[in-house]
Amino acid sequence: MSKNILIGGAWPYANNSLHLGHLAGLISGDILARYHRINGDNVLYVSGTDCHGTPITERAKKEGRTPKEIADQYHEEFLKTFKAMDFSYDLYSKTETEYHAKKVQEIFKKLYDNGYIYEKIEPQAYCEKCNKFLQDREIQIKCPECGEITKADQCDNCGHTPSVEELKDGVCLVCGSKAVEKNNKNLYFALSRFQDIIQANTDKCKQFWRVNARNETEKYLKQGLKDRAVTRDLDWGIEIPLPGYETKRMYVWIEAVLGYLTDTMKLAEENGFSWEDFWKEGHNNKIYMCHGKDNIVFHSIIFNGLLAGLEDNFHLVDVIVSTEYLNINDEKISKSKGNGITALEMLEKYNTDSLRFHIINNGPEKKDTNFTIEEFERTHNNEILNKFGNLVNRTLRFKELTQIPDGKLDEQAKVEIEKTYKEVSNLIENLEFRAATQKVMELVEYANKFYDESKPWIQKKEDIEGFNNTIYTCAVIIANLSNLFEPFMPKACKKIREYLKIQNPQWSFTTIEDGIKLENIEPLSIAYFFKKRTIQNIDFSILVWFFVSGAD
Repeated sequence: MSKNILIGGAWPYANNSLHLGHLAGLISGDILARYHRINGDNVLYVSGTDCHGTPITERAKKEGRTPKEIADQYHEEFLKTFKAMDFSYDLYSKTETEYHAKKVQEIFKKLYDNGYIYEKIEPQAYCEKCNKFLQDREIQIKCPECGEITKADQCDNCGHTPSVEELKDGVCLVCGSKAVEKNNKNLYFALSRFQDIIQANTDKCKQFWRVNARNETEKYLKQGLKDRAVTRDLDWGIEIPLPGYETKRMYVWIEAVLGYLTDTMKLAEENGFSWEDFWKEGHNNKIYMCHGKDNIVFHSIIFNGLLAGLEDNFHLVDVIVSTEYLNINDEKISKSKGNGITALEMLEKYNTDSLRFHIINNGPEKKDTNFTIEEFERTHNNEILNKFGNLVNRTLRFKELTQIPDGKLDEQAKVEIEKTYKEVSNLIENLEFRAATQKVMELVEYANKFYDESKPWIQKKEDIEGFNNTIYTCAVIIANLSNLFEPFMPKACKKIREYLKIQNPQWSFTTIEDGIKLENIEPLSIAYFFKKRTIQNIDFSILVWFFVSGAD
């Protein structure tokens, strides 16, 4: 029975370009979306650009532009980046839309009417020189957890989110003056009232989460959940739908996470289905949230608290898919430091499939990892080119081969294919994406070994029946690899299916017809794994092999 699968990818801030660390944290969503679609599930994969909040206003001030101009610029860049990376979003929107604002205001009002949003007057950091209340990103403090100097929204070093009390000794980042305390009126969300509900959901679901998500969520639950401010002193953002708060705007943490819900509502209106099938209990549904580890509590705790506060039978988040950090030269990528390789820079030089595979196969799934161009090129040469590309090329481009021969499938090969589907399925559903790519690559290695031991270049001269069986078996394996690799390298898989006249991918054993004409078969490794790139670092012995063995 098909499931209703909702996959949410974290909403990046529209204040700078996306870097490889963002892709490493977000690609999990596309893997899951493609996998569940192939399995026949009803999938909605949604995300968008976070256009509001202090980071955008800071950037706008520095550049003498409006926040909207900054947000629009980076939103368009994000769209271009995700399209180039083949992220298969059903909707990638932005928070700076009338639709999103209206729906979020309705949700905000419902939470207020239910008694979960309340007014609170308390001391807040204030800069007397700038004559303004300071937002956390406008304050510099010494982190109380690790001792590093950092902005007060979240420690860049350890990820700690400071409390209001911990901002007392802060310094204004605009003028350098020491902040003072001054009473301010804000609205708060009563997150503490959902301690038991969130704890119960965590206990039920955490076995499916990664270790960092379990540990971080349990840490906050053990400390006891604290109520959180939902209004800020800004003029850029979603207006508060209550009188007396005309000069304030909604805190981005509440309206951005609600974007998963508003995206679904918009898709439902445009496509004629019920959004409740993906968000309410009793609809055979499952909800994934995919992001970096610095976003864990916003999805495992805060978002679930907001859903529960609506008191309308909402299904809470099932699976938290949280990656560690991707470093560059053993240093954490930081927008403020400007030390990250932007995604578009990489995509202008390298093909999408190679980059996707490397990020998945060598990425920060369970621990921080280091990205280098040298390691990336080794993955390209040793895994993609030498193994997968080699198998496809020397099978489908065998000398004078014009069609798939009338052969018999090797029985053990079928066993290996069916076993791989089961094992890869289990690994993906347990968020073991790296192990899943390695398991598919084992089938590639099996096929290459089968090819080498069968020696089709000799069989063609001495045993034509054996030759037909070998090529047909390898072609069937390749057809199934186009299914198994689909969540990881979709471009190459699509091209293989075109060659083998396969309409759509499926997550089960796939056979092919004999007699399929092999027309315009290009070397997969050259045509689809290189892009606008000098090939001085590519192993030319591999390329020579394609054209001097039986593969030409």
